[in-house]
Amino acid sequence: MASILNAFDSEALQLAAKTIQQGGLVAFPTETVYGLGADARNPMAVARIFEVKRRPSIDPLIVHVASAEEAEKYGRLEHKNAHLLMRQFWPGPLTLVVPKRELVPQIVTAGLATVALRMPAHETALALIRRAGTAIAAPSANPFGYLSPTDAGHVSREMSQQIDIILDGGKCSVGVESTIISLIGSKPVLLRPGGTPVEELEKVLGEVQRFEALPERPEAPGQLKRHYATRTRLEVFSGVEHELSIRLGERIGVLSLGPLADPGRYAAVEVLSSSGNLREAAANLFAALRRLDEMDLERIVALPVPEIGLGIAIMDRLTRCSARE
Repeated sequence: MASILNAFDSEALQLAAKTIQQGGLVAFPTETVYGLGADARNPMAVARIFEVKRRPSIDPLIVHVASAEEAEKYGRLEHKNAHLLMRQFWPGPLTLVVPKRELVPQIVTAGLATVALRMPAHETALALIRRAGTAIAAPSANPFGYLSPTDAGHVSREMSQQIDIILDGGKCSVGVESTIISLIGSKPVLLRPGGTPVEELEKVLGEVQRFEALPERPEAPGQLKRHYATRTRLEVFSGVEHELSIRLGERIGVLSLGPLADPGRYAAVEVLSSSGNLREAAANLFAALRRLDEMDLERIVALPVPEIGLGIAIMDRLTRCSARE
């Protein structure tokens, strides 16, 4: 059974860092979602992540670092835009895929010649990395394919029997995973939309190339067709489409960006932001989906959000959640 400790307590952080050093697993808060961390240099510890999450071995992990200098130890930051992006967006919800160094075990990168690097913008995450004296490999702290956890309670309900420590840092402020950019070719390529809006990247880089189709094998986390998924069937409909699809007496839950005109028609309604704010909506997304998923509904209907800013990441998660196996 995992110990649940205060993420801002110095003694708790020291114990968590020692656990990482000894090959254990620690769930910790970041600004995006809670991560499930192990020593990125220890292949046996990283193997436990794959085991407890039931994560396929072809899906690489993100390596979390506490400085740009530390990132250099794990990846080759030779692309002309690497240091520019780090200066502008680190610490923060941006992951860079670059050629890996030999220090990184193959299990971390799923056998790829690249590594995904990120410096999180959360004092607990950075303190844990520094005290452990190693980069931390960490996917989200949940069973593979399910909704990402955005508070310690989510982690505790799903993983407390299988890991060592949960650092409780409250609710994650961003609420969706990091944006992932590949710096392997001459032009940066967006592999996953996330907490850093693409528009912000394009202000710095110019046009960012988007991947056109899902790869046969993931080049980065979050590229599988079905992911971030509820157990209840979820469909993404426009307002008109979902009105036409309702059957008499059907228990439907609705996920909406803003308030609905007739919420009483449904068994449950989750409003992501009363003002329609996409940043607030992203922060509330996974928790709202979890609440709907726990209500024994026949299905969940998600109404689309504008695909601008963080709306791009929200729609990416909803589309993957609604995909059939």
